[in-house]
Amino acid sequence: MSVFSLPDFDDHEQVVFCSDKASGLKAIIAVHNTNCGPGVGGCRFWNYASDEEALVDVLRLSKGMTYKNAMAGLNFGGGKAVIIGDPKKLKSDALFTAFGHALNKLNGAYYSAEDVNITTGDIMIANKVTDFVVGLEGKSGNPAPFTALGTYLGIKAAAKHKFGSDDLTGIKLSIQGLGSVGMYLCERLHNDGAKLFVTDINQDSIDKAVNQYAATAVGLDEIYALDVDIYVPCALGATINDDTIAQLKAKIVAGCANNQLKEPRHGDKLTELGILYAPDYVINAGGIINIFFEQDEDGYKADRATAKVGEIYDTLTEIFERAKADNMPTYQVADIMAKEIIAKGGK
Repeated sequence: MSVFSLPDFDDHEQVVFCSDKASGLKAIIAVHNTNCGPGVGGCRFWNYASDEEALVDVLRLSKGMTYKNAMAGLNFGGGKAVIIGDPKKLKSDALFTAFGHALNKLNGAYYSAEDVNITTGDIMIANKVTDFVVGLEGKSGNPAPFTALGTYLGIKAAAKHKFGSDDLTGIKLSIQGLGSVGMYLCERLHNDGAKLFVTDINQDSIDKAVNQYAATAVGLDEIYALDVDIYVPCALGATINDDTIAQLKAKIVAGCANNQLKEPRHGDKLTELGILYAPDYVINAGGIINIFFEQDEDGYKADRATAKVGEIYDTLTEIFERAKADNMPTYQVADIMAKEIIAKGGK
């Protein structure tokens, strides 16, 4: 398996394979680009079907972080880490300590935060042996509420552009994935009077959404074909593909999942069908924006982070308007804007 020949290798600066036999750690760290600052991005703990699947995931995620941080106006580059294995079986203090030592060997090229199946508590364990972690308890803490806020504002911006109003009262949304971010998002949408349809692999999460947010539960494979206004992907990536696009009745795709398009051509297909797509790395930037404010000299302030997350609405509006004016897919417009920022070193 050659890293350099993989389609998702995009002139990455570093791809590091880490292992620790004693703790069972098997991880891959990818630093995509540091033009705008050190690579910053979460660590995902997932039971991948193969090492190659994990490698492709970390390559795509790290590139996405470069673009996400650039579009959010942060002096961060892009990086990401994945830990391979079943978190329910492998999680331990020793494993996260070993991960912390692995981060030290990159000497600041990459700072890790939380992602799927990683908590602030896990990151605090790594923090005992490394300073190259962010999203810490007592500072910015759990990024999920801020990611949910940004996604909520992005949904409103998309509704405004597509439907002429960002009032979500009575708007029907199908939400795929009820993790921490998805659940916070359900709360906001429910409070706005939206009608929710949800699915998840965790029955307890489904029950919570049904009981607390008046959601309607549907099967995992039913979520795509629902007659709704907005499809909200909040699970893993590549859920916009040949099979699912053929089923979509929604007029908007806007959610917090990373790498929602399986291939770029699927973004073209959405445009062809008149479905508005909110580029994932723009709409889901709230968490990393919150983390960014840990570096304030006078200490972390949640109100500053919240105000910055609010800019996601305006950024997406600009992307939508440029895409319409230039007759281009929204993902292409976002990529062009991000590349311009990266080439200038964030300036």
